[in-house]
Amino acid sequence: MLSELISALQKFASKTQPHREARLDSKRLADIESQTSHTETQQRCNVTPAGAHRFRPRVPLNGPPAPPLALTPLLACDPQTDTKILWHIAKHAPQLRRWLIANPRADAALLEYVSQAGGPGVKEAFDVLFASFERINAKR
Repeated sequence: MLSELISALQKFASKTQPHREARLDSKRLADIESQTSHTETQQRCNVTPAGAHRFRPRVPLNGPPAPPLALTPLLACDPQTDTKILWHIAKHAPQLRRWLIANPRADAALLEYVSQAGGPGVKEAFDVLFASFERINAKR
């Protein structure tokens, strides 16, 4: 009976031993795969082996941004100045409103706003504008 028990245990051990080795092989394989995937992840994330991240910009840097615009009478009179900037001058720089009147790009809405908001020299600038219109009409 003891011999039967030993033979049964030996059979059982011989059957379980390959499974154990297979489990060890699959564990080794999983370890190797995890190391490989970890290395691939490091390469994709651009991580140095020491663990420090290197900065790699997605968009190339072309230098510092343009400085902010200085609000000057020349900017307010320039026909190349964008209408958004003209509106900003009209709303936030009352000392430059008179110069907006001389800008050919200033539309009727902007001129109406400037006339309603007022400011230093605005009335005189409108007087000059209306006088020039009268001279042009008189020549026709």
